[in-house]
Amino acid sequence: MPFALSPERERKLQEILERYPTKMAVTLPLLHLCQEQAGYVSDEIVEFVSKRLDLSPAHVKGVVTFYTLYNQHPVGKHQVWVCRTLPCALRGAYEVIEHCEKRLGIKCGETTADGKITLRTAECLASCGTAPMMQVDRDYHENLTRERVDQILARLQGG
Repeated sequence: MPFALSPERERKLQEILERYPTKMAVTLPLLHLCQEQAGYVSDEIVEFVSKRLDLSPAHVKGVVTFYTLYNQHPVGKHQVWVCRTLPCALRGAYEVIEHCEKRLGIKCGETTADGKITLRTAECLASCGTAPMMQVDRDYHENLTRERVDQILARLQGG
């Protein structure tokens, strides 16, 4: 069965379409709606968005591959992004990344075997004054220590 938005998300899409001057301008919010529903943006979703907005699939795929906020593959229930830009790197970001990889038994870009956590790095999460930091789903965790990272990961793992 082809991808379709849920009735609730379809209503949200109609509200969004009324607010934007062109269909092309709706690309990002529609991709968000689709990702909220499916967990990631599949090729089927790219096709759905292109048809709904009268855009080429190549244009939509270009948007999806340009922005890191769109998942192109299934991801864990929680996404952990560790900032690795210079301020965070100078204050221990790479040690945080290494600790997360060891603790979770995965490398950056991978998902734990139980499907709970996907570990990623980010170029900047705009919290330079509180480095090192990570974003878990939509929540920021700043001034990280090894103990704080362990607490965050334990909570995500359910124990």
